[in-house]
Amino acid sequence: MTDEQDEVPDSTAVRTALWRAMHLQVDPPPHVIEDEIGLQLAAPAEGWRSRPDMDPRSTSGFRAAIVARARFVEDLVAEQAGHGVTQYVVLGAGLDTFAQRRPEITSRLRVFEIDQPGTQAWKRQRLIKLGYGIPDWLRLVPVDFEAGSDWWEQLSDAGFDPGRPAVVVCTGVTMYLTKDATAATLRRLAKLAPGSTLAMTFMLPTELIDDADRPALEATKPQAQAAGTPFISFYTPQEMLALAGDVGFKEARHVSGTVLAQRYFTDRTDGLRPSSGEDLLVATT
Repeated sequence: MTDEQDEVPDSTAVRTALWRAMHLQVDPPPHVIEDEIGLQLAAPAEGWRSRPDMDPRSTSGFRAAIVARARFVEDLVAEQAGHGVTQYVVLGAGLDTFAQRRPEITSRLRVFEIDQPGTQAWKRQRLIKLGYGIPDWLRLVPVDFEAGSDWWEQLSDAGFDPGRPAVVVCTGVTMYLTKDATAATLRRLAKLAPGSTLAMTFMLPTELIDDADRPALEATKPQAQAAGTPFISFYTPQEMLALAGDVGFKEARHVSGTVLAQRYFTDRTDGLRPSSGEDLLVATT
């Protein structure tokens, strides 16, 4: 059996989990989401809140954007589950904790979390060690993308039924993939059973980002490069909508960061607002 000490989660996945936890710790109510399970999983070194990438003030926009997209996805999954959809797929799951935090919803679904083998082995061991376990309805699907493994085949092997509708979510991934790789993924997902829904984030070109947010985003690019996860692909909303239509989705809509800000942050008095730069494609079959 793989020892969790031999594996480490992706640094971007850890950062995302810590930002979700920090929202609960430093931002006043109402909280957009409440998630400290990711913090338990990551178990960062003491003093993690003093890290430069965790600074409560300079990274507040990124933190708000992360919790906004997480809340949007969770609302979408809950809505689709209420309509009778029984399969939920998370592409690039990282330290996603929806299955642990919302069992009243996810226990009515079959949840498939897809990620690299090392991350999945680590997460499996951490969930067991923390007492959450791996219930039968949660399937951790390890896929070696770098070796060219067929994630669709491995998803089917894990019990996914392509003949039944599903919700598929892919957040914080497309900027690290070539446009050809993203198009191939969309082409495959467009063949999901009728009534399926995809939510996928994409990063905007610099010229479409608010002036106030550009310096912070530009500063993250060399950091991503140094971490071995450079930003490769950027999309205009029109480009992403056209791509979804070209590969065969029945309907597609663009959900901007501004829409998420209005939905989840309008009544806040602390000034917390998501930074611009990452929007959502929501497409249906």
